[in-house]
Amino acid sequence: MSETRTPADFWFDPLCPWAWMTSRWMLEVEKVRPVDIRWHVMSLAVLNEDKLDELPEQYRELLGPKGWRPVRVVAAARELHGDEAVGRLYTALGTRFHNNGEGPTLEAIEGALADAGLPAELIEFADQDTYDAQVRASHQEGIDKVGQEVGTPVIAVPGADGGQVAFFGPVVTPAPQGEEAAKLWDGTLLVASVAGFYELKRTRTEGPDFSNLK
Repeated sequence: MSETRTPADFWFDPLCPWAWMTSRWMLEVEKVRPVDIRWHVMSLAVLNEDKLDELPEQYRELLGPKGWRPVRVVAAARELHGDEAVGRLYTALGTRFHNNGEGPTLEAIEGALADAGLPAELIEFADQDTYDAQVRASHQEGIDKVGQEVGTPVIAVPGADGGQVAFFGPVVTPAPQGEEAAKLWDGTLLVASVAGFYELKRTRTEGPDFSNLK
C-alpha cells in the first residue's frame, strides 16, 4: 500500500531570515514525515509598498526597488524552468543571503543561480517587471489564505474541514532538526485540525540563529 503524503504550501521572500529558518525546518520535516513541500514566492516589498514611508530607513531601502530583485528572479526561474527550480534556487539564495552573510546583492543572486544550476541570464530579470504580475498573484494567493497583517513565512496545511488552513510561521530559531522537527510538524497539523484555532504567540527574545545550517 502506498504511503499517504501530506502537501504543504510554503510562501517565502528570500529576504526574510525567519522564513529561511522555517523553510529549513520544513526540509527536515520532509526527511522524517511523508510531506511534499510546494514552494511559492511572496514579497515583503509588495506587502509594505503602501507604508514604506512609515518604516525605518534601513527597511525602506531593503523593501524598495532592491527588494524586488530576488523574487523577480525566482518568478522568472519558475516561469522558464518549472516549479522544481523554485525550491532549488531558494536554497541557494538563502544560503548566500543568510548563512554566508552576503546579503541580497546582485552578486549574491548571480552566485545563487550558478549554485542552483540555473542560467546566469536569469539575473537580467532582477530589474525588469516581466513577471511582476506573477509575483503579485502568488503573494496574494498566500495572503488570501492567511489574512492580512502578517509577513513571511506563510504555511498552508490540511485543515479540519478537508481543505487547507494557513498560518504565519511557525517562527522558530534555530531551525529544528530530526525528531524536534517532526514534533513541531505534528503539532502544526494538530492545531490545524481544530476548526476554531487561530493563534499562539509570544515575544521574540532572540534573533535569527543560523549556526546549525550549512
